[in-house]
Amino acid sequence: MKKHALYQVSLKVFLKNERGEVLILKAANGGSYEGFYDFPGGRIDESELETPLVEIARREIVEEVGNIEFTIKPAPVATGRHFLPSRSGNTAGNHVLYVFFEAQFNGGSISISDEHLDHRWVKLEEVELEKHFISGLLEGAKMYLDR
Repeated sequence: MKKHALYQVSLKVFLKNERGEVLILKAANGGSYEGFYDFPGGRIDESELETPLVEIARREIVEEVGNIEFTIKPAPVATGRHFLPSRSGNTAGNHVLYVFFEAQFNGGSISISDEHLDHRWVKLEEVELEKHFISGLLEGAKMYLDR
């Protein structure tokens, strides 16, 4: 009997400004994306199993970039997959499925959380994606640009 794969789900957002630039966040040291960039977002909390995905993505944006004004589109625009190694060595790690949404930045001041080191606005089509992203984030960015 075949065994089904288990994934944690992480919701990521391509937050675009009026110039068509996307907000990217410099990954913290010590994490699986160290030296690369991330997009705002994160995993679904156990208490959010019945919460609409867009509302979870909204919560994550506020947690990671501050109480800004934005409009998020309800349909996902890309996906990607990532393997997150165990930090304790007690488990094999987790497979993460990224579901990407698109949002329009409408105003406010970006104030990143301690989960990231810095932020930038970039036009994804003008940067070398492989120098900025790896794994599922790279996969999602490529899919987003190819649509």
